[in-house]
Amino acid sequence: MSAEDWKSYTARIEELATRSGLNFHPVDFEAVPDSFMMEIAVYGLPVRMPHWSFGVRYIYQLIQRHMGHSRLFEVVFPGNPGHAYLAASNGLAENILVTAHVLGHADFSRNNLLFRRCQGQVSERIVEHAANHARQIQQAIEQYGMQRVETVLDAALALEQHIDVDQQVRRERYPEYESEPKGLADDEFRKRFAALDPEAAPSGVQIRKRAAVPPHPERDLLWFVANYAPEMESWERDIFLAVREESFYFYPVFATQIMNEGWASYWHARLLREADFVPQQAYVDAIKCHSDVVRPVAADQQVALNINPYHLGFSMWEKIVERDGLEAARGIMEQDDDFAFIRNHLDRELADELELFRFSARNDGQVKVLENELTGLHEAILAPKYNFGAPTVSATRVRTDGTLELTHDNSVDGRGLDLERSRRVLDYVQRVWRRPIVLHTVNQAGSGLELTAP
Repeated sequence: MSAEDWKSYTARIEELATRSGLNFHPVDFEAVPDSFMMEIAVYGLPVRMPHWSFGVRYIYQLIQRHMGHSRLFEVVFPGNPGHAYLAASNGLAENILVTAHVLGHADFSRNNLLFRRCQGQVSERIVEHAANHARQIQQAIEQYGMQRVETVLDAALALEQHIDVDQQVRRERYPEYESEPKGLADDEFRKRFAALDPEAAPSGVQIRKRAAVPPHPERDLLWFVANYAPEMESWERDIFLAVREESFYFYPVFATQIMNEGWASYWHARLLREADFVPQQAYVDAIKCHSDVVRPVAADQQVALNINPYHLGFSMWEKIVERDGLEAARGIMEQDDDFAFIRNHLDRELADELELFRFSARNDGQVKVLENELTGLHEAILAPKYNFGAPTVSATRVRTDGTLELTHDNSVDGRGLDLERSRRVLDYVQRVWRRPIVLHTVNQAGSGLELTAP
């Protein structure tokens, strides 16, 4: 298939999407070699800061592909304009479907409030923005050496999920002093009474008390370390804040995956049905590709133990549109994230139809159905999404000697810590904090446990 064959349909699909009610920023489509597609998927962006961890992810994806477990048709980056990279090995039918799918994503990212909020704070031109970050880090490597820069990246990327999306990307530091208590109603009387006794009169020297750092448990660890590490240099701080900005960009993709993939799948199916200009054979091949994308299981298994977000989201949007209409569906798309979407719209009827259930799997492969109670099912689907998929860890105190205390709150999501990984993360962070770090958590029995570095 030549580029001209595929691109000759792009403008017509965009026109059809607009007529059908989709509202999206322009999208730049580009066909790229499969190897570059995999690099983009692993790094998360076409150009991004260099780090050894991305190489590890690349090798894993390569093995998965050679084993037949995954194939990338497209990678899309929301923004204005959006960027869509399509695999050069795609056929005409696949690229027609992928183009329609990408436009569904573009409509979602332009209109969903979470996407709009995060992109508005970071950048709608994230590809160029991330390339600037990469250039800045390359300059730091040239000035300070690869080893020093890698030490900072080790720590920053180890904390990349530990942001607080309820805060602004650009935050002020905490107030340096505690605020003065509000005056009592009889303050004027007290002043006059004190004036009767010269020894009781105020000295005129006001003593202000420094505020604790942090003044409250702080979940945004990237921001906190960047602003309060005792000896962090400005270039190190810039790297932490660059990683944090990119995490704010990626968060909506993570938090709306079921909705977003389902919305894009609903629209590529709908647009294909209405695209009478697509050749018959290409249409048949595209519909087969659609069936492969939205089947219950993402790999060749006979039992659906893992939820395919394409399948679940597509099924939910189809039912919502059928029951409540497209306008109501668009309202949900604009307002919700996956938490609201699943809890409010995955009902008993659809769960039974899709044969969704909670289960436990033993090491010997035996699977036991626990229950199909709806609330429990919702929470089982959503459990990996809490707190950007990371344990809830907050900075709670900086001691007078500079020791940083972190606290793991497992009551929020019931997620335990991988102790080996936690120790590695503490080691990474301690190298940039340059003071001891203590992490308070619990063991499997629920008893208190402290991890320290060094």
